Amino acid sequence: MTAILAGSSRYLIGPWYATTYTYYLPDGYIDLKGTDERAVRLPAMAAVAAAAALVTGTYDPRTLSVPNATVRTRNLIRTLAARHRATNTNSTTRWGGTWQSALWAYYTALAGWLLTDHLDAVTHGHLAAMLAWEADRLATGNAVHLVGTAGNQLYMTRRDGTVVTPGDSKAEEDNWSAAALSLAAVMLPGHPNVTRWARRNVELLLAAAACPADLTGTATINGIRLSSWLQGTNIADDGTLQNHSRLHPLYMVSFDQSLYQGFVYGLANRAAPRAALHNITRTYRALVNKPFPLPSGGTSPIYRPNSAEIYYPEGNDWGTHFPFYFGSFDLLVSLTGQDAGISPSAATWEQRHNDAQLALMTRFSDGRTYGASSENTYYGREHRIGAMAAQTYLTLFLARNSTGNRLRWE
Repeated sequence: MTAILAGSSRYLIGPWYATTYTYYLPDGYIDLKGTDERAVRLPAMAAVAAAAALVTGTYDPRTLSVPNATVRTRNLIRTLAARHRATNTNSTTRWGGTWQSALWAYYTALAGWLLTDHLDAVTHGHLAAMLAWEADRLATGNAVHLVGTAGNQLYMTRRDGTVVTPGDSKAEEDNWSAAALSLAAVMLPGHPNVTRWARRNVELLLAAAACPADLTGTATINGIRLSSWLQGTNIADDGTLQNHSRLHPLYMVSFDQSLYQGFVYGLANRAAPRAALHNITRTYRALVNKPFPLPSGGTSPIYRPNSAEIYYPEGNDWGTHFPFYFGSFDLLVSLTGQDAGISPSAATWEQRHNDAQLALMTRFSDGRTYGASSENTYYGREHRIGAMAAQTYLTLFLARNSTGNRLRWE
């Protein structure tokens, strides 16, 4: 994990930053070159990777010194926060209030929280305003839409079995919305809406992992009775889910965002809500033990036996090389004990998958992971590795290097 975070952050704050941002604008900020996902999410993920590496002593200064890396990371944070619509009235340069912007705000605010000692009062104010604005936007609703974002639904399938968004689980979207709410609740503890944010965080965590069995069960988690509150489902009872019109393993491991709440609350020395663990074991068992038909005959689980290879029963439309997506999830599952009764253990899979990730990185001298575009077609592929590495590393750091295990759930 140290090698993965060190390499990824070195690449992002070094060569990638240098070729992407070459001058300051008249107002002293860097030019984000837009307000869409490419313009905002990518630098936010890079900032998380660099900030986590810098504050934990993991950063590799071979390419760029620690002081210069800190300046660049600060530039990303202060610019992103200053351009959010909560702090920016210019309609052509502001971002926020869109389908995915809660996730971008989460990354930006997390990087700022980690690097807080290097930020000025203006940036602190911008970060707080940005995060509170996005959290308030997400704080109500259940059955159909999140407030103010027509089309952004909490469930793929309603209680009565009606499929609202065929082939498109809302698990990932609920998870990233919950992430912003969780960070707001711990980063801004004196805000008047903090209780509402904390409650909504729990609701979205439960909605993200809801399965049909929850609708008729007796479970109550963090004060919420699932059978009466849930208005739909996002995963099947066997732990699988649909996205991009297929059974999609890459979106099954998107529950990493739920498990990151352990370190978010842990950084504040608080217990994370138990709702973040809901149905993780169910989903992980589907990855490791559930057999799927092979085109050539026979069956195989998604995790190919004694191998780092991943089997995609209905194909993978994102490319061919994703070991760290699974390796980071394996480690989170292991650290949170959600692989009980599953064999091989999550620790076994973590080593296989993350060894494969390191093998990809050893092909290059600058810390990046990918070569040919076919390996991972997402334009933010290096940034995605960096953001996952940062958050998984912070989870491991709190579990191993603090006074006692600060990963607590209640």
